[in-house]
Amino acid sequence: MSSKITFKSIANKMLLLTVVLLTSCGSRQDIIYFQDEPLSEGISNQNADFELRFKTDDLLVINVSADDPEVVAPFNLNVVSTNSSVIDAQGTLKMQTYLIDSDGNIEFPTLGTIKLAGLTRSEANSMLKEKLSVYFKKDAPPIVNIRLANFTVTILGEVKNPGTYTIQDEKISIPEALGLAGDLTIYGKRNNVKLIREINGEKKFADLDLTSVNILNSPNYYLTQNDVIYVEQNNARVRASTFNQNNGVIISAIATLATIAAILIK
Repeated sequence: MSSKITFKSIANKMLLLTVVLLTSCGSRQDIIYFQDEPLSEGISNQNADFELRFKTDDLLVINVSADDPEVVAPFNLNVVSTNSSVIDAQGTLKMQTYLIDSDGNIEFPTLGTIKLAGLTRSEANSMLKEKLSVYFKKDAPPIVNIRLANFTVTILGEVKNPGTYTIQDEKISIPEALGLAGDLTIYGKRNNVKLIREINGEKKFADLDLTSVNILNSPNYYLTQNDVIYVEQNNARVRASTFNQNNGVIISAIATLATIAAILIK
């Protein structure tokens, strides 16, 4: 009798072990975004006026235009004649760019060295217009267009499509960037997403909690050029990584044996 009870106890333990191995201890709080107190209707968004600032190694497309093409010709990069663009190997139009050097400067035609690092696009635009104004008539000021050509963000870890993404607009939020990568997988830690950003040549790190609405007012809500987002794996994923390809067969066998044993000793 005692041996039968012992055998039954072992069988039950085997079955319990199988259930534990096949299930996770995830909860709603682990996977739901923005789950704490909702923002009030009148709350002010600290990021509403966010504007990107240029950095070292940025590539800028700058075009100066006016009614008279001959007047603006000295202020545009020339490849062939007064054309400010070239055709690449694939036959597509490729704009010429200005590189912001390690001192934060570009070399602009006619105007020479100009510091743009640290300025927003609107600030840089206003400064260039002011410097160019002496070469133009007051009633025919130049039109300056500036665009950042190499705005990329890298998204790694537990997302559906990790990789480096080129951003066409100059304003992208963390949720939008994660959307480009296909969102987090079910194994991603939503309360511990890491942001890596270079500021003045030094790497800075920040932890982001996507389960809190406070992320919407975080100073890191909008990304800057060359930011890296890393989504850490949760414990279930880490445990799964230690299993070899035969674990599924082994667990299945244990479950079958435990079930048979439990039936036989009834």
